[in-house]
Amino acid sequence: MINISLDINRTLEFVSKKQINAFQGKIISGHHQLLDKAGKGNDFMGWVDLPSSISNEFLDEIKADADRLSAKAEVFVVIGIGGSYLGSRAVIEALQHQFSSLVNTGRPKIVYAGQNISEDYMADLIDVLDKYEYAVTVISKSGTTTEPALAFRIIKNHLEAKYGKAEAASRIIAITDKSRGALKTLSTNEGYKTYVVPDDVGGRYSVLTPVGLLPIAVAGFDIYALVAGAVEMEKFNRTTADIGQNPIALYAATRNALYQSGKTIEIMVNYLPTLYFVTEWWKQLYGESEGKENKGIFPAGVSNTTDLHSMGQYIQEGLRNIFETVLSVGSSKHKISIPSDDGDLDGLNYITEKTITEVNYFAELGTAIAHVDGKVPNIRISIPELNETNLGQLIYFYEFACGLSGFLLDVNPFDQPGVEAYKANMFALLGKPGFEEATKAIQARI
Repeated sequence: MINISLDINRTLEFVSKKQINAFQGKIISGHHQLLDKAGKGNDFMGWVDLPSSISNEFLDEIKADADRLSAKAEVFVVIGIGGSYLGSRAVIEALQHQFSSLVNTGRPKIVYAGQNISEDYMADLIDVLDKYEYAVTVISKSGTTTEPALAFRIIKNHLEAKYGKAEAASRIIAITDKSRGALKTLSTNEGYKTYVVPDDVGGRYSVLTPVGLLPIAVAGFDIYALVAGAVEMEKFNRTTADIGQNPIALYAATRNALYQSGKTIEIMVNYLPTLYFVTEWWKQLYGESEGKENKGIFPAGVSNTTDLHSMGQYIQEGLRNIFETVLSVGSSKHKISIPSDDGDLDGLNYITEKTITEVNYFAELGTAIAHVDGKVPNIRISIPELNETNLGQLIYFYEFACGLSGFLLDVNPFDQPGVEAYKANMFALLGKPGFEEATKAIQARI
């Protein structure tokens, strides 16, 4: 059963159903190309049928490794950048105790490295790793991406100094290319357990590979249910490309109709702090996939109601080139009712006995109406609750809609040529061998 629903009613005073339905032909074409692994970027479409290709035996192996590392470690370090860590972090933080650092969950605390180049961050992490038993996964197809390679070099040295080379090797799992690259070579030489990042799955589409599944399993969450949810969405999506029946198609068409009408910024809105990294994962997925050839909807995010007291003013009355997509969750895991107070000095007795979730829902509804009145269209994506199955469905929903949207823009949604520009400049400034001429050129500009 598909648990994701889409409501576009609060967009229809800005774009008509006719404008949305005008995308049907291109949606059908893009849908077929993705399912047939044809068209632009077809060498990176392995994610399309990935969920249904995952066997229980493969998940058993991942879970066994996760349990083995959990038995050794109080802290588990995930080394990666971009899609190599955002997907797993999105799922973990959506599901974990929100004060997991202060409670004993029976599983390792998950921490992250290689997603920045901060000396103080690394020093603080090493300080923590001095004090706790830990294990590591390092995620990189090549093994030479600067941020994770730098972090792994430092952490590998620390791990070997703390445990010795043999024990350190048993605490490292590398997720990398199946046959080539620096990390694969190092793993073979040092005897690390490895998992493969499939050649035809790009980093931002990799959360349902070992890239995401291993950290999620180490954190103690149900990877079988996560994959099962994605399989449900994959199978449903294969049945129709009709905008009126498939919410994936409807989302892709609606956001592109809004884009054509001048709404060039999409703000993903959540109303739960646990969804912060779902928004961050979505931002990378869509920004890196669509932002090409001077085209694309700019993906931004807010976390309400917190950001209603900061970004809310701009959204209500700023430049009218934005639309919002609200990720709405129907129910919470817990129930806390608001107590009565005899003095009622805070004036809240009128909501006595309502739950916090009810108040949050009316904040969400009231905000959507206010923003539409302020000429900001609102799309609403709804799931009944946060669990592994629904998150699996949501991951596939967003991935396929992203592929469709890229095809509607006529760009390749599976490459990222613009990412290389900063790297070339950084390498030249650092004096990397082979960049001598670039070093001279860039030094003349600074």
